[in-house]
Amino acid sequence: MTPAPDGISVLVDAELTGPELNGLFHASWPGHRDTDFAPVLARRLLHVTARRDGRLVGYVNVAGDGGAHAFLLDTTVHPDERRKGLGVALVRAAAEAARERGAHWLHVDFEPHLTGFHERCGFRPTAAGLMALGR
Repeated sequence: MTPAPDGISVLVDAELTGPELNGLFHASWPGHRDTDFAPVLARRLLHVTARRDGRLVGYVNVAGDGGAHAFLLDTTVHPDERRKGLGVALVRAAAEAARERGAHWLHVDFEPHLTGFHERCGFRPTAAGLMALGR
C-alpha cells in the first residue's frame, strides 16, 4: 500500500458525517451543493477517509454489486493536500479493502485529464460505455 503523507491518517470505514463531507466537497469541487450523504454511506461497500489533525482532507467511496464488482466513486482530496500522494494512498487503501471484502474487480470512470492519476493508482484502460439518464 502507498503510505500517506506525513501527519495524515488513512482509515477504512472510520466515522464520518455529512457536514464533514460537504465541507470537503465545497473546498474541493467548485459549485458543490450541500448533499445528504446518508443514502450514499448507507449503500457503500466501504469508504476510506484521510485526516490531518482530525480534519477531513480526503475521501473515497466504494460501491459494490454484492459480488465480484466494486466501483470507485468520489475520490476527493482537499486542495491544500493535493500532489503529495494522498489520492493514490486513498485509492490503493480502497482497492485493498475491497479485495478483502470479496471484490475481484475495481471499476472507475474518469475524465481524460485524470488518466495519469488513475494509472499511478494501478488502473489500466478498458473500453466502457456511459449512458446519460438526464436530470
